[in-house]
Amino acid sequence: MSSQPSHPRPKRLKAPTAPKLPWPLATARLPEHDLQDDGTHRRLEFNGSNLANRQADATDHEGCRFVVTSFADTHVRQAGFADVELERCDLSNMTARASGMHRVLASASRLTGMSWSASTFRDVLFADCRADLTGFRFSTFKNTVFRDCLMPEANFQNADLRGVRCERCDLSGAQFSQAQMDGTHVSDCVLLGIGGVTSCKGAVIKSRDAQGLIATLARAMGITIEE
Repeated sequence: MSSQPSHPRPKRLKAPTAPKLPWPLATARLPEHDLQDDGTHRRLEFNGSNLANRQADATDHEGCRFVVTSFADTHVRQAGFADVELERCDLSNMTARASGMHRVLASASRLTGMSWSASTFRDVLFADCRADLTGFRFSTFKNTVFRDCLMPEANFQNADLRGVRCERCDLSGAQFSQAQMDGTHVSDCVLLGIGGVTSCKGAVIKSRDAQGLIATLARAMGITIEE
């Protein structure tokens, strides 16, 4: 009796591990809990805080919640955010380098123009965020999800996206040149006009999403599509 060919089961996608926030959280107060070099803040809730236009190296936040807090135009290096929630925050034009997010939830926040380069994201969920013109060049993502985010012209150049899922996001005009995307999952996303389309090799894309890639892929391969 001939055996029927077996088909591998689809790999179950793991949800990012949620932040492990301690309880209770103390109320953060400025300037005592402001961003500063080599500063570490734990078990704090920042509510309506203004942390914009700061510069800090090696600043860490562990087990903290940020609500309606602004990091706009703030520049950090080697910063760490672990077990952190960001709710309705403003990270527009924030710049971070060689920094990291671990077990972070960013929801309903503004990330326009934010740039986190050469950084690491692990167990991170970005949900309902405005993230146009964001930059993640040379960054590494592990078990990270972008869900219901507006991300036109986001820049993932040279990023390791093998641990990323994009769900119901607008990625029109996003840049993926030289990115690693083997196993990246994309579903129900807008992919019109993306750059570096040939770097999408190995990505898993829903058939209905792939329609938006046809013209871009054809141009990249020098194919002319006639009406």
